[in-house]
Amino acid sequence: MPKVLASEGRWLRNAVAALHDGGCDDVVVVLGAAVVDVPPPARPVVAADWAEGMSASLRAGISVLEAGPADYAAVLTVDTPDIGADTVRRVLEAARASRSGIARARYGQRPGHPVVIGRRHWNELLGTLHGDEGARSFLRSRDDVVLLDCADLATGADIDVNQQP
Repeated sequence: MPKVLASEGRWLRNAVAALHDGGCDDVVVVLGAAVVDVPPPARPVVAADWAEGMSASLRAGISVLEAGPADYAAVLTVDTPDIGADTVRRVLEAARASRSGIARARYGQRPGHPVVIGRRHWNELLGTLHGDEGARSFLRSRDDVVLLDCADLATGADIDVNQQP
């Protein structure tokens, strides 16, 4: 099932609220396998090439943000439903305060979402995207990513990963 439909749309509502209440002025929801109404104040964008995987979603979202005034992109997947505004706020503030403009949540030793990437890195990020992988290659290639332990705020559990046998 497309993730935006999971739990009768609750995951989607949680993600939008986490981003908006966590300090994101513009919340973009990338749709593909299912096109649904998104909760306000989010706005939808459809990744026509969604079947290519996460890279298509990230490309579509960044492309929409590039046309506006955003200085940072906060990336949060819908299938991490226990991540709230406090986690987004912590990572967004760290990215804004860092030299690199890049920050990522971690839960214990496991990296996770949200990931915040400053505008000056978006072109480089877009050049690394392929297949069903998001920003992983981009982030692994850098030594200036600020990692923030957010285990006190959420588990960051990716429901897809945790439900695999």
